[in-house]
Amino acid sequence: MRETHQDQIERWADFVKNNPDKWRSIHNQFINSLFQNHQRIYKELSKTREGKKKLIEIYGIKNLEGFPSLQD
Repeated sequence: MRETHQDQIERWADFVKNNPDKWRSIHNQFINSLFQNHQRIYKELSKTREGKKKLIEIYGIKNLEGFPSLQD
């Protein structure tokens, strides 16, 4: 059976409580990987005109002057 969101939260809370010296490193690795993936995808999408349009749409960008990498 698939774990519910609440079950996952409780499991993580137990892990944090029982592993005070380990959880920060694991959490930092997870957060850093999110940022790295975001940067990789942004960089890849900004290489093409269609990718740039998608980024502008996803983020609701109105002021393109503030995003030189998205300008043609």
